[in-house]
Amino acid sequence: MASFNLTPSDPSAFILTGIPGLQDAHIWISILFSMFYIIILLGNFMVLFIVSKEQTLHKPMYLLLCMLALTDINTSSSVIPKALCIFWFNLKSITVGGCLTQMFFLHAASVMHSAVLVIMAFDRYVAICNPLRYSTILTSTRVAKLGLVGLIRAVLFILPLPLLLKRQPFCTNRIIPHTYCDHMAVVKLSCGDITVNWMYGLVIAFVVNGLDLMLIALSYGLIIRALLRISSKRAHQKALSTCTAHICVILTSYTPSLFSSLTHRFSEGIAPHVHIILANLYFLVPPMLNPIFYGVKTKELRDKVGKYIHRK
Repeated sequence: MASFNLTPSDPSAFILTGIPGLQDAHIWISILFSMFYIIILLGNFMVLFIVSKEQTLHKPMYLLLCMLALTDINTSSSVIPKALCIFWFNLKSITVGGCLTQMFFLHAASVMHSAVLVIMAFDRYVAICNPLRYSTILTSTRVAKLGLVGLIRAVLFILPLPLLLKRQPFCTNRIIPHTYCDHMAVVKLSCGDITVNWMYGLVIAFVVNGLDLMLIALSYGLIIRALLRISSKRAHQKALSTCTAHICVILTSYTPSLFSSLTHRFSEGIAPHVHIILANLYFLVPPMLNPIFYGVKTKELRDKVGKYIHRK
């Protein structure tokens, strides 16, 4: 496995090496990847199926869960199938067009995922701070429109990444030491001036993550302020239970995302295989855990899942 040929038969193609330094362990790593991917598909499609079938779950909160499930399926499906082809069949070549397309979908899905988390934070704020007006402020139609705005934002922000790269001249060495076409990994293959590409990618990372995290922090700051005015411990516990799943999703989503984005730009002291494994975990762990978090913490959804399982 260590002596594979890295020369692309098509001079316009890139070569994805997988996880450098761990080629001999690719088969074992692929077992974990495939198990995680199966769990991701089962969990998220189950959420979509149950919410679509149960009329009582046709509410804004569960519409947001469906959006989250769709983005989770999209992000993992943009990366994992190609990674498994590398691990199992040694299919390392990918065309420039295929590489840029993969880059667009995985980064756009990540930006959309962040937008959904912001809308969820707003949903929790309204549910806790304005419960009597919740049904009038957050209707399913309004949530769908907010989701559409998040999708448009993702497309507009991410589309320039592949368009800027398409104009770049690439060097003879077209080997990408990664399992997928990450933006900065492809930028480093260019022989031209990459200042605009580098800066735009950095600005997008900080604007999207920074702005979204600020809006989420604002929502939770207002929630905490509202709770401090209430002396009832039962109300505090109910609010904490309502927000726990969302907080867990935020922590598992933003932490690896920020780490991956920064280490690609400032990665002198980090071993390549460590960075690549952690980058892949971003596409595996959050999509796998999100249905579990909400399935465990949301009684109505948990009861419906139990009903379907017992029925089968």
